[in-house]
Amino acid sequence: MHDIGDLIIYSGHGICRVDDISDKNLNGSVKKYYVLRPIEDNHQLTINTPADNSKIKIQNLIRKSEAEIILTSFQSNGIDWIDNSHSRIRQYKNTVDTGNRVEIAKIANTLMRKKDALEAEGKKFFEQDNKLLASIQNILFKELSIVLDTTIEDIHEKVNQNLYHTV
Repeated sequence: MHDIGDLIIYSGHGICRVDDISDKNLNGSVKKYYVLRPIEDNHQLTINTPADNSKIKIQNLIRKSEAEIILTSFQSNGIDWIDNSHSRIRQYKNTVDTGNRVEIAKIANTLMRKKDALEAEGKKFFEQDNKLLASIQNILFKELSIVLDTTIEDIHEKVNQNLYHTV
């Protein structure tokens, strides 16, 4: 159970704040609902979701020690590249959907390295890979910045330093 004010990861919307917890009566049954607000939303979107909704993934933010491990993981080579773009996107998205930040970071690592390698050869990065990478960076890097009490720009810089082991 989450509390009012908690920051959580809500699938499809990224990092949200629990603004309220309320009881709603639907068809004679009372259920607890989280009232969520994405922290990056300028339109003030409000999401109401049942607290016991098993179809939607709600996760706590990672701990500082986990965030530090994830940042360091960018020194490794990531995961194997899958040449078939449809298989690659499907497999990578399935991994992202698990919510395992260590595995998600490995995918970001692989995508970032591949993008840099292709651009160095004057080639284009596949658009679906680019969208997936942007989505991962938007959520994971924002989470890292919150947990490590720094800016998202600083996270990008640290990730790039770790990718290429520069100090």
